Amino acid sequence: MKGRIAFQGRAGAYSDLACRTAYPGFETVPCETFEAAIEAVRESSAALAMLPCENSLAGRVPDIHRLLPESGLYVIGEHFQRVEHCLLGPRGARLQDVRRIHSHAVALGQVRGLIKELAATQVVEADTAGAAALVAEWQRKEDAAIASALAADIYGLSILRRNVEDAAHNTTRFYVMAPHPLDPPPDESRTMTTFIFRVRNVPAALYKALGGFATNGVNMTKLESYMLNGEFTATQFLCDVEGHPERPGLRNALEELSFFSRETRILGVYPAASGRGVGEAG
Repeated sequence: MKGRIAFQGRAGAYSDLACRTAYPGFETVPCETFEAAIEAVRESSAALAMLPCENSLAGRVPDIHRLLPESGLYVIGEHFQRVEHCLLGPRGARLQDVRRIHSHAVALGQVRGLIKELAATQVVEADTAGAAALVAEWQRKEDAAIASALAADIYGLSILRRNVEDAAHNTTRFYVMAPHPLDPPPDESRTMTTFIFRVRNVPAALYKALGGFATNGVNMTKLESYMLNGEFTATQFLCDVEGHPERPGLRNALEELSFFSRETRILGVYPAASGRGVGEAG
C-alpha cells in the first residue's frame, strides 16, 4: 500500500517525526513494537517501516540487529533525525510551575541540566510521546513532559522551552525497510550496503574476514556483533559499508570475506543519506 509508513511508538514519537521528515507525503502508522512495524509492511498495510538502529548518545537500539535478518524486508534507505527535546506543559503553564518532568528514561538522561535548573523530580514513563499524552490528560501545571515539538501539536500542549537537551549532537539513525530491494545502479557514487555474516570458528577468523575491506579501500561505518541462539561460539555480525557490491572494491572485499565466513547475506543496497560524507573506493 503506497503512502503509509510504519514506526514503533505512539503518535508524536521521534520515529513519527522521522517518518514525516523523510516522507512528508506519507501517512504514519504507529505500532506498539518493532515486530508490529515490520509485520505491517509484510502484510501490506504499510509500504515502508522506519526503524531506529543507533543513536549518537545512547548507542545501538536493542533488538534491531536481531530482527533485521529474519524480517524478510530490505533496507532501501537511511535517515538521520536530529533529536530536539522540548519541555511541554498544559496551556497556561509557566516554566516556574514545573515540579515533575515525565519522559522516557533515555530522554531524561539527556536533559539533566534542565532538571537541575528547575529542581524538578524526574518521572520515568514508557516513551516520550506517551509522557506528553499523560501531561495533556492530567492538565496539571506542575507536570511537564520531555518530547518533540510534534507531540506538542498532537496533544495540545505548550512548548515551555525548546532544545533542552544537554548535547547538541543528539541524532538517531534509522533504516528504511521495504518488502523489495532497491538495487541502485553500480555507478551511483553515494551508496551504502548493509549485510550480515558469520565467521568460521577458527583462530583470527574475524581479523582475516575484515582484512579485505582494508586492502580494498572500503570504509566500514558500522560493525555490530551478537550471539545466535545463546551460543558463545555462534556470533553474527551486522555491518554497514560505503559502496556498491558490484563495484570492484566492495566486490573483492566481499569475496575475501566469503572465504572466512559461514554465511554472508546482503540486507540492502541504498543511497547514502544527505549529510553523510561518502567516498567510494574502487
